[in-house]
Amino acid sequence: MTESINVSVQDPHSYSNVKEIRTEHLSLDLEINFDNKTLYGVARHKMSVSKANTAIFDINGQVIQKITVGKKGAEKEADFVIGKMDADSVLGQPLVVTIPNGTKYINIYYQTSSRCDALEWVEAKHTASGKFPYVYSQGQAILTRTWIPLQDSPANRFTYDATLHVPKGMMALMSAENPKKKSTDGTYHFEMKLPIPSYLIALTVGDIGYRAFDKRCGVYAEAPMLERAAKEFQDLPQMINAAESLYGPYAWGRYDVIVQHKSFPFGGMENPMLTFINPSIVAGDRSLVSVIAHELAHSWSGNLVTNESWNDFWLNEGFTVYSEHRIMEELYGKELSNTLCEIEHFELGEELKLIAASSHPEDARLYGSLKGRNPDDGMTSVAYVKGAYFLKTLEATVGRKKMDAFVAHYFEQYKFKTIRTEQFHTFLNKNLLYPNNIEFNTDEWFYLEGLPVNSITIKSKRLDLMRIYAKRTNAGEDIFAPVKKVRWILVKGKKKKRKETYTEQLKIKAFITQEWQTYLRNLSLGIDTARLDQIDRYTHFGEANDELKFEWFLLNIKKENRSIRGKLKVFLVETGRRKYILPLYRALCANTKDKAWAKQVFSEAMGGYHSVSRNSIASLFNQ
Repeated sequence: MTESINVSVQDPHSYSNVKEIRTEHLSLDLEINFDNKTLYGVARHKMSVSKANTAIFDINGQVIQKITVGKKGAEKEADFVIGKMDADSVLGQPLVVTIPNGTKYINIYYQTSSRCDALEWVEAKHTASGKFPYVYSQGQAILTRTWIPLQDSPANRFTYDATLHVPKGMMALMSAENPKKKSTDGTYHFEMKLPIPSYLIALTVGDIGYRAFDKRCGVYAEAPMLERAAKEFQDLPQMINAAESLYGPYAWGRYDVIVQHKSFPFGGMENPMLTFINPSIVAGDRSLVSVIAHELAHSWSGNLVTNESWNDFWLNEGFTVYSEHRIMEELYGKELSNTLCEIEHFELGEELKLIAASSHPEDARLYGSLKGRNPDDGMTSVAYVKGAYFLKTLEATVGRKKMDAFVAHYFEQYKFKTIRTEQFHTFLNKNLLYPNNIEFNTDEWFYLEGLPVNSITIKSKRLDLMRIYAKRTNAGEDIFAPVKKVRWILVKGKKKKRKETYTEQLKIKAFITQEWQTYLRNLSLGIDTARLDQIDRYTHFGEANDELKFEWFLLNIKKENRSIRGKLKVFLVETGRRKYILPLYRALCANTKDKAWAKQVFSEAMGGYHSVSRNSIASLFNQ
């Protein structure tokens, strides 16, 4: 029987039969054991009314102990079969439960295993406090099935509640209504009363504290990070107000942020009511808070309106980047928003080059072609930035007023629902293009590679200056050297003037992170390593925030400047964000002399990476 079970037509990354029977509500009761790094307990599924005689769930690595049907306290054991693992062990296995017609409750008793790629377990010595261990989950795209047996498709939204039992002295949090203080007995109860897709179920447990900004938002973090994070994200209430002014009321009640462990693989993750944020975002100058704006925007695009399958991922991320830029413009002005746009457009261009030279050039299309592949392959700048530029180009065509009304209508029409690209195309035509007699090359954006010729161009004057500085550096000038200048000043406030000599020097802190990124990206590889070392002695790029460290290390790797290896190794060991470490390892692997060193560093560092980062990097050494 199990050999004939295939992924659904609706979702090529799930075995679940949600068209026949689906989870409406999930109840979890789990013990979190740090000694053997497992979760164990029961997942109780309340199912839709159905005549189906089987219910199929997605699992990947769990030990299924037994399955029952019926309400708690009146349960009967049910027969089940676990199907074959897919060839690449990406999708996991179908869990097929035989049920009587009309079954309403299915209870799966289970334990996680060492194959639980969603969870990252951190020993106490590697946490900020050093007192307690730590654990967090990362479910997107299809890793939730490694810690919960469930119908792991974004096509199905459901509510959930959970009871977690953790060691005393630790705080447990989930993507739900959360506590502000630690429980005395280590038991926590959570409720998510609004329907969400499975990838948004999240948990984290550790020695965590909380600071409130106002009645509906605040920040969690380990104690040594808490005050820094609260200062960095102090504009969060204003961000929420700006987003609501654009797209309507925030639907989720509270909006809190947690600064995650340094191994967290992404800049942020939009788990509803509790956004996870990488500690690299706490840069000290609020230059990277656009990531907070991005995750907040997901409260509308992604969380409220969700892609039906991972082929439609751009509907989540393209709308979110577009909305992020609008929020940043509302708070900090159009020039800063333009700066972010241009930075991301450059990154999209670089990624499009890699995609064009890859075995899957079709990944440069907005609508994905990911059947038989890991859906993480679709998490590129194409979904994010090309998707945003599609919407920006639409806005430039129809005007901002009409675009704002269209986006707000879209969120309202599809709230708490999932949507396919084809559905969106129909909605776009009916509600924006046809009423305004506008022809737009939508198919070219959705189904062809690269950026269409009608894509708008956004430039930042602030970045133009940095390109000039880079050009002067490339020509041999030391732009950081002190320069003596002369000016005329009034003598005792009278008309008589005299010359005054003064020294002027470029101030590093006078420019934001994105400006220095542009400077570094425009430096020529023809610059000798001695000049790079000279630049670093003044700028300390190798000791700056993680965004600038990354750019600096990448430039030096390409220049084969191995004097930076000491600092580079520390960065690779202590940083888990895939955006940084994957390109650095890729650049190292491009040179035979560096690849062996990189492999040695990876063998030391991999235990501190989440599986998302670890698996991506491991593939580089197998090529």
